[in-house]
Amino acid sequence: MGTHARDLTRTPLQMAALIMGIVFLVVGILGFIPGVTTNYGSMAFAGHNSNAHLLGLFQVSVLHNIVHLLFGLAGLALARSWNGARNFLIWGGVIYLLLWIYGLVVGHDSPANFVPLNNADNWLHLLLGIVMVGLGVLLSRRTSQSRRTFPV
Repeated sequence: MGTHARDLTRTPLQMAALIMGIVFLVVGILGFIPGVTTNYGSMAFAGHNSNAHLLGLFQVSVLHNIVHLLFGLAGLALARSWNGARNFLIWGGVIYLLLWIYGLVVGHDSPANFVPLNNADNWLHLLLGIVMVGLGVLLSRRTSQSRRTFPV
């Protein structure tokens, strides 16, 4: 039907973006499941007053879960191309690094903590930012170097 085998193969960069997208989707879904999310009944749409915690650790709200779902969908869509996967990993990682800084600067009880974020979220955002940028940079270098070295 016109689909070439080459169209069905993904580079390691695209696989990393796809996996990250799936992880974000799963986290977004889990945030809406009572039991997996403790204090589910106290989940607010947004703001620091949401007392719901994913896995009893990460403070979440409806908005926070929706952001994870949208990030996951973006990862799935952008993983379809090499450039999209690279952009998702690098710029998505930058967004998470900025969220980490935001979480450190904004007080946890502040109205500006609208996502909401707690200490566990902050450190997870740092880790996600480093991993995503690292994967985006390292895997795109390897692929672009192999393209130069071994032309098809």
